[in-house]
Amino acid sequence: MSSQLPKTLLALALTVTASLGAAESPVIAPGATLEKLAGGFAFTEGATCDRAGNVFFTDQPNDRILEWSTAGKLSTFLQPCGRANGMYWDHTGNLLACADEHNQLWSITPAGKTTVLVKDYQGKLLNGPNDVWERPDGGLYLTDPYYKRSYWTRGPKEQGEHVYYLGPDRQNLRRVTEDLRQPNGITGTPDGKTLYVADIGAGRTYAYDIQPDGALAHKRLFCTLGSDGMTLDNQGNLYLTGHGVTVFSPEGQRIEHIAIAEPWTANLCFGGADRRRLFITASQNLYGLRMRVAGANPGK
Repeated sequence: MSSQLPKTLLALALTVTASLGAAESPVIAPGATLEKLAGGFAFTEGATCDRAGNVFFTDQPNDRILEWSTAGKLSTFLQPCGRANGMYWDHTGNLLACADEHNQLWSITPAGKTTVLVKDYQGKLLNGPNDVWERPDGGLYLTDPYYKRSYWTRGPKEQGEHVYYLGPDRQNLRRVTEDLRQPNGITGTPDGKTLYVADIGAGRTYAYDIQPDGALAHKRLFCTLGSDGMTLDNQGNLYLTGHGVTVFSPEGQRIEHIAIAEPWTANLCFGGADRRRLFITASQNLYGLRMRVAGANPGK
């Protein structure tokens, strides 16, 4: 920009340029900035949203699930909580939790009553369910990587690291992948047709076609980035975590990066009454960012 412009025109041009810059993001609301909502936790994980827009997340080392209400109030929902990691509010209004302490998947009522949905696979302990997503008919997909925990009293690893499917009747667990190195973050499209799985060990995220019986088909590389947690917005953009938040279009093109000054960004979800606020669990803190898009899935 030329310095020879009259000062009034130069000021106007700079103002317009700044406004355009603030509005450039296809997903972040104009003028929005990252806000620290709460801190002082040991390590935050598992962000998920109930139908009212309240956000739940875990402080895993302290074995508790916390709630950030639509009114901006923080409270403890459940403690102890089986060392819950990834979570998801299901269509019946119960909270699904990857209960890492005993390598299980739990269902938790709003009153805090727990039911064990998965405790093993073919008589062998799972590695430690890490993330879960519910498709529209109630079928569940969960990832099972192996991260050795200091609080475990179990023996050695008994399974490979895979993705599993639990049907809507919540009775029979089936293995649906065999070729991933370390599956972690997982989510799917609201129509139940596409599943995204992050192979964090390989630094890749894959897309699959979901079959009516729960099987996965047409595996394809979505992007060359792995992820801890993930979520989708209502435009079909996929949000991956790790070093901040990286957003990809439905075609797998990187369209945004949200830098977060924390060692690790673990998980995220859309929440709030209008589901247009992105809640991010990063190391010892919970962050929020106002968005121009809304969340796609009821529980994420």
